[in-house]
Amino acid sequence: MPRVPLVQISSRSWEHPADRAALNTLRAIPGFDEIVRKIAGFFGERGIRQLFLGDAVKVTASQRPNLNAMWTEVLETLDWPERPELYVTQTPLVNAMAVGFDKPFVVVNSGMLETLSEEELRSVLGHELGHIMSGHPTYTTIAIILMYFGVSNLPFLAAAAIFPFQLALLEWYRKSEFSADRAGLLTVQDLNTVMSTEMKLAGGREYGDTLRVEEFIHQAEQYETGGDAWDTVLKILNTVMRTHPMHTVRAAELLRWHRGGGYDKILAGDYLRRGANDGGPLSEDYAEAAGYYGEKTRETVDQFKEGLSRARDAVSSAWRNR
Repeated sequence: MPRVPLVQISSRSWEHPADRAALNTLRAIPGFDEIVRKIAGFFGERGIRQLFLGDAVKVTASQRPNLNAMWTEVLETLDWPERPELYVTQTPLVNAMAVGFDKPFVVVNSGMLETLSEEELRSVLGHELGHIMSGHPTYTTIAIILMYFGVSNLPFLAAAAIFPFQLALLEWYRKSEFSADRAGLLTVQDLNTVMSTEMKLAGGREYGDTLRVEEFIHQAEQYETGGDAWDTVLKILNTVMRTHPMHTVRAAELLRWHRGGGYDKILAGDYLRRGANDGGPLSEDYAEAAGYYGEKTRETVDQFKEGLSRARDAVSSAWRNR
């Protein structure tokens, strides 16, 4: 089935309100701009390319031409006039990333090629292009550097001062994945494909067995809504230092957007065009994010308080029994 080209679409059309609010909050942290400048200045554009490329192979019309053609189609579907460089690097880790400062580029791990189908890979490329269109790579790159090197190996940063920044940066990083997942869906324009992508990223390919997308969607819904107060606390603790949300959470979040009509509205042509006053006041981002968080928070805040009380009691008991 032919894909609908989304002419002049603005990334704000699909960006998750929690992503925008988290990024704007991050930018408002005192010293944020200085940290960005110091890290970017220390590595530089060439240093970033050397850091992330390593032994990677650049994709061109004659080097992995099929992947190159797919990249062209992804760019055409989201109508992005620039052509970021695309690389494949040899590693079994199933991952891809859009990184860089002035001229961001995309790196796809070979493990991704081995695990996903052609259409699933297309959704991943759309996901990474979504990051680029939203201006994420600068902050993504800084987050990866801080995770990879650690603050102690970056002498121009003070560990005590940078830790709250790290937590805020990782919180935004996780929310940015919700936006990019929407871009991936808009690129491939098939919900089951994106759901199967999340399923394989969570648990691998079939390996001669059977995988059912419907079962994974049910699992995603169970993870979001199931459990007691202590489970709620554990979910928070399990994700606080992660760069990505759980794949079940991502699947459930994307499914919610699809069922809410956001996807169909864009496919029908009702979306913001680039440059058409798509900035929007910051207050709108916070209001939309408050609505998103509010509904979820009202359902769990009492459980969370109970869970914290249980956690405090457990720690106290452990110290008494030493």
